[in-house]
Amino acid sequence: MYFVVGENMSDLLIGIDIGGTKCAVVLGSTVPEILDRIEFPTKTEEGSEQAIINIENAVNNILHKPEVNGVKSIGISCGGPLDSKKGIILSPPNLPGWDNISIVSRLKKKFGIPVALQNDANACALAEWKWGAGRGVKNMIFLTFGTGLGAGLILDGKLYSGTNDMAGEVGHIRLEKDGPVGYGKNGSFEGFCSGGGIALQAKEKIRTCGGRSSDFCKEFAGGKPVTARDVCLYASSGDKVALEILESSGRRLGMGLSILIDILNPERIVIGSIFTRCGEYLLPAAEFVIEEEVLKAARRVCSIVPASLGDAIGDYASLGVALYALGES
Repeated sequence: MYFVVGENMSDLLIGIDIGGTKCAVVLGSTVPEILDRIEFPTKTEEGSEQAIINIENAVNNILHKPEVNGVKSIGISCGGPLDSKKGIILSPPNLPGWDNISIVSRLKKKFGIPVALQNDANACALAEWKWGAGRGVKNMIFLTFGTGLGAGLILDGKLYSGTNDMAGEVGHIRLEKDGPVGYGKNGSFEGFCSGGGIALQAKEKIRTCGGRSSDFCKEFAGGKPVTARDVCLYASSGDKVALEILESSGRRLGMGLSILIDILNPERIVIGSIFTRCGEYLLPAAEFVIEEEVLKAARRVCSIVPASLGDAIGDYASLGVALYALGES
């Protein structure tokens, strides 16, 4: 834990980032500035109640510091499915036992300040829009491009979550009849453009490498587990097979983005996680497809950029939801 006095102490926010492995409770300002942070394991095997008690204790710990005065709101970022309007966590796959948890009403009652809940893609979109690579635009798409692929949509200057929080599930779009499985569907956007999807493509490529001279193939041909990070690492050293895998993923990224650009006409697309580390190998193939597929007028006004908030995006995402709570409560 740490505490640094900032210039905007009257504009304090608390963010809660709930993950399957760990939770973090942060104090921040609207600058933004991270002022305090408490992290602890989620321990899903112990159920939801103990984790929520730990969250409440961490919030209490921060609120009762003598330096802290005037926290405006609390924001919660959590994997879906959720009912953000009712503030309910609905059985996320990475949080077994977290079934129909009315976390917003519970925290509102306990702390007496506005509370909002959003899925992690929406939360990251809010953070990148307010403080990161999406600043200054009214229409933005944020793509997670991490373990899975999801999107957060900022449309006409507002977060759009759909009728029942299902907007932005772009990973479920089928791009090919056959292909790696992602989001339970062969050839899906997530199957081609996610950490898991790139790993699946790598395994298939390794299986068919044959006698090709590739350090990447040699390293993993014996059944050693391969990850997207491995593919990016070998691509950075110029390995042809690793570069082919990322080029293939990049082409499908271009196909998926072309659909989104034509339908939503965004000003900016911000892509996180793997794209921030491997974008130089993914983007050329993606842009080639986009130039061929997208309506010229829509393409002309849309830029594609990596997320800029880095490893702290989870903290800023929860603070983004807290800021959003002030307008939604």
